[in-house]
Amino acid sequence: MTQPTFPGRSFFHGTKAILKHGDLIQPGYNSNYGKRAMAGYVYFTGTLNAAIWGAELALGEEPGRIYVVEATGPIEDDPNLTDKKYPGNPTLSYRSKDPLRVIGEVIAWQGHSAEELTNMKAGLARLCDRGVEAIDE
Repeated sequence: MTQPTFPGRSFFHGTKAILKHGDLIQPGYNSNYGKRAMAGYVYFTGTLNAAIWGAELALGEEPGRIYVVEATGPIEDDPNLTDKKYPGNPTLSYRSKDPLRVIGEVIAWQGHSAEELTNMKAGLARLCDRGVEAIDE
């Protein structure tokens, strides 16, 4: 279900990309996850915890980063989570075909424990072994 833009509302985007204020995060680049296929959407969340997972699980050697972003166009619930794992969207996970504008960065954030991270990565590896992609565009 597509929703209108939320003027003035900020969201979070976890990644390993190095960005600055005013940069646009947009579809058309390789995904941070799975087979790194061309992303048709940009993904973001209303919760810091979900953004931390994004920053920790993104592929790449850079440290994880969490950016405060604003949507520039319509958004929709992320069906990879809301339809498959968390009905009702309690993680406030969204996606958009329009860019996100970086308006800040969360500098001081606490990552998940080593055990939580290991368990999450093992779960994602099991899904991959079964041919299930983390993000279904």
